[in-house]
Amino acid sequence: MSSPSLSPARIPVNATQPPAFVFPIRIYYEDTDAGGVVYYANYLRFCERARTEWLRSLGFGQRQLLEAGGPLFVVRSVRADYLAPARLDDDLTVISTIHDVRNVSVLFFQRIFRGDKLLFTAEVRIASVSPGNGRPVPWPEAVRVRLNDQLSIH
Repeated sequence: MSSPSLSPARIPVNATQPPAFVFPIRIYYEDTDAGGVVYYANYLRFCERARTEWLRSLGFGQRQLLEAGGPLFVVRSVRADYLAPARLDDDLTVISTIHDVRNVSVLFFQRIFRGDKLLFTAEVRIASVSPGNGRPVPWPEAVRVRLNDQLSIH
């Protein structure tokens, strides 16, 4: 099996949708459990990295947003399905799409593949909260516009 490119990319899902974000992950020893398979919580870490890098590719590093007085991005909810195990040295691909943008939250659909085999799916709702008190706050206009530009249509 050939290794995927180690740099993230955006690829079209189909001609009528904006691009999905594609993020490669290689499985290291530290990612596995005693049975040699990826520890279940690490799939969520891989999805977190993909979302963070997608936002960064759109021009919104989380540290820069905070330094500019922007919100924190926090996970509000997760629904995950573990379909097949990943193992040491596997090259995986996290494919992320945005399916709902609200005033204070965004719904990401994320899938993790090994080649063409689907291993994991998740729906992750991210909320925008004030760093001072943790209460929901609207997305900054520039962030909301860019997220809406990435919105996938079912």
